[in-house]
Amino acid sequence: MAVHAESDTYEGEGRELGGVHEGGHGYVADKQRVTARLKRIEGQVRAVTRMIEDDTYCIDVLTQISACDKALKSVALILLDDHLNHCVRTAVKQGGDVADDKLREAEDAIARLVRS
Repeated sequence: MAVHAESDTYEGEGRELGGVHEGGHGYVADKQRVTARLKRIEGQVRAVTRMIEDDTYCIDVLTQISACDKALKSVALILLDDHLNHCVRTAVKQGGDVADDKLREAEDAIARLVRS
């Protein structure tokens, strides 16, 4: 069984060390929806590349980039909602340092989203 360093999960178990992610990550229920959206966004980004290659008018390219940005932010909000309602909620039930760490982590993620 391999441990993934970036998330401290056991491969195949979907459970973070310390039990915070029992049953998988918060986005598990939305995984298909998020994956489908990301594939659409990937197609949009490829289209922007083609627009540049085809010498498309600048404003049209910028409009498409704006649409890609909005779509990515939409996915980020889904993931944030899932994180708050699963991972953070579970950590708060555990209390102590685990809760403090998850709340701080969520605050940092929200700050990054607001700045972007």
